[in-house]
Amino acid sequence: MQQQISFHILQELDPFALCLVKEHRVLYYASKRVLDFVLASLAFILLSPVMAVITILIKLDSSGPIFFVQDRVGVRRRIQNGVSYWQQVVFRCYKFRTMECNADPSLHQAYIKAFISNDCNEMASIQGQDSQIRKLTKDPRVTRLGRILRKSSLDELPQLFNVINGEMSLVGPRPAIPYEVEMYKPWHYKRLGTKPGMTGLWQVTARCSTDFDTAVKLDIEYIERQSIWLDFKILVMTPYEVLSCKGAH
Repeated sequence: MQQQISFHILQELDPFALCLVKEHRVLYYASKRVLDFVLASLAFILLSPVMAVITILIKLDSSGPIFFVQDRVGVRRRIQNGVSYWQQVVFRCYKFRTMECNADPSLHQAYIKAFISNDCNEMASIQGQDSQIRKLTKDPRVTRLGRILRKSSLDELPQLFNVINGEMSLVGPRPAIPYEVEMYKPWHYKRLGTKPGMTGLWQVTARCSTDFDTAVKLDIEYIERQSIWLDFKILVMTPYEVLSCKGAH
């Protein structure tokens, strides 16, 4: 009861307070941060030749910047009045550019709105066809190389910068776009109860083959079960899912 009262007070003091940090996991969060930094730094060094090749190919394929930088919603741990909690923040998320320069985001916004509300008819209308894949696959904004990078998930590699900087983790719910968060139902906000990740439970179990509510439930399940062992298991499963290209578009 005391925690509920404290959190209620925090919400009045800070409307961006999302949820209390589970104190018995403080050691886990500290260990996870160390592992994130070490593994992301190592991965960046090992994958530097791959990223260099991708950089060249992007410049040859279309005009525009190499990286696509977009605001995403994350969280940071704060302590107020002796209570530790996650606060919502917005950070700059990095990806390799897979679209034409200055692409209009309205198409994606419309699809996300239909996806969150589970409006299958509207999703099919936007796609131009009915599809079990819950992702905008018929996107005219995507470049030729961009389709390959997206299907192989190589466009996500620059997010190693975000992990090293502490804005993301290797494992966690995928970082949401601010306009997506504005469409959330109240219970959807529970998926923001930990740092976003490059991969997660949703990505290695359902990826783009499930509705939004089920995806959020998988993110919440991960948050409730978080442990070094679960993170390790998801990391081990991720390369297979990426190489199999199941649900990737």
